[in-house]
Amino acid sequence: MSTNTCSFKDRCVSILCCKFCKQVLSSRGMKAVLLADTEIDLFSTDIPPTNAVDFTGRCYFTKICKCKLKDIACLKCGNIVGYHVIVPCSSCLLSCNNGHFWMFHSQAVYDINRLDSTGVNVLLWGNLPEIEESTDEDVLNISAEECIR
Repeated sequence: MSTNTCSFKDRCVSILCCKFCKQVLSSRGMKAVLLADTEIDLFSTDIPPTNAVDFTGRCYFTKICKCKLKDIACLKCGNIVGYHVIVPCSSCLLSCNNGHFWMFHSQAVYDINRLDSTGVNVLLWGNLPEIEESTDEDVLNISAEECIR
């Protein structure tokens, strides 16, 4: 992947919640843009959001590139909230990308800036352990108050 020439370490880490039911979908979200169309804002995560979303429908290909995608829906309300890049195309892999293959539509989720361990500063990707999506229960037990703020 072409992540070595691009830096995402100064990006804020977000908690991603479903706009329809307020369910926490990921605690490792990042604001992103669609590589094939930079006019489209998205959120992404690097770790599969297990126990929060599941696949729905059939795989499909984009019109702009050759990536193979499959929609994901919120397990709590059933609404489609994004998609998983099942097989990225070579064009997207060679582009400046963050290595995330779980994408969330900005019209289906909202984000909350995640705070660092002090509870004061916004957590940045450069300070986030590579694999830390603690346990699924921890992610899903973020208080409703945290998601509403």
